[in-house]
Amino acid sequence: MTVQVDFSRLDLQDALDLAVLIEKEAEERYLWFADMLGERYPGDAADFFAMMARNEKRHGEELAGRRRVLFGDAPSRVTADMIEDVEAPGSGSPRPFMSPRHALEVAMDSEIKAWEFFDQALPGIADPAVRELFEDLRDEEAMHQGLLEKQKAKYPDTMEPDVDAEDVDTPAL
Repeated sequence: MTVQVDFSRLDLQDALDLAVLIEKEAEERYLWFADMLGERYPGDAADFFAMMARNEKRHGEELAGRRRVLFGDAPSRVTADMIEDVEAPGSGSPRPFMSPRHALEVAMDSEIKAWEFFDQALPGIADPAVRELFEDLRDEEAMHQGLLEKQKAKYPDTMEPDVDAEDVDTPAL
């Protein structure tokens, strides 16, 4: 995770812009994963990543809407190159034929990483409105972890590759 932001200097506009960028980066990464894996059947890992992308997009749009209400079209002072992998899963996470449960665990790790980001930033935040926003965002990440935990029951408890027998490439002896 790379963040080049001085949290003590963040105002609410900058904090909202940062949060929108974090959600956008996660959305784009999940879309990339879904595309890379290719959907093989409903509910596979690619389908799970596509669902996560939709969730990240929805959350980013909510934050962007809040930002527009408060600050209109004021130009952003925060740029995407100031953050990297705050909530987005690591680019090396997808694996061929990864199981849906494995995809869920990748998403869970990302939600935990985002919770830690907001929690660890709090001591350095001076602005009370920014502190409240980061506390809310941290709490939302904990809620997202709870939702993913509930979804675990839908998937077989395996991290093994999700491959049909006819797709296994076994060398001849």
